[in-house]
Amino acid sequence: INTIMDRQRLGLGMFVFSDKKWVLAKQLCEILKHATQFFSRGMPNLAVVIPAMDHIDNVFTTGIINTHILDPAICAALSLAKKTLNRYYSLTDRSETYRIAMVLHPHYKLEYFKAADWEDEWITAARNIVQKVYEHSY
Repeated sequence: INTIMDRQRLGLGMFVFSDKKWVLAKQLCEILKHATQFFSRGMPNLAVVIPAMDHIDNVFTTGIINTHILDPAICAALSLAKKTLNRYYSLTDRSETYRIAMVLHPHYKLEYFKAADWEDEWITAARNIVQKVYEHSY
């Protein structure tokens, strides 16, 4: 590594990771790899936003709980990331489009909401939104 980095000539020695930093990097890779793979598959569409956010939220929650496995710095970062994710998740309530896209998506429909343990009133609201828009437009 010293030969590649050529610490004296290039001055890159300060960028060499310590063992602790490598552990943190590996933990972050493990946590974020699924989300990265998910969004790298193809063109994400509106119907996958909520399931993707749910998945990321579950990964973050599991990471926060696993304090015996993950470094405290990673757990703290996940806590902050989860708060940010929840802020964006709550913004989906301002647009009916997300729920309409999911209800009309052949893979999700209302079953996704049921499987994700959404409250019955939220599921009914999603169905009513689609019905209202359909009756208004057609």
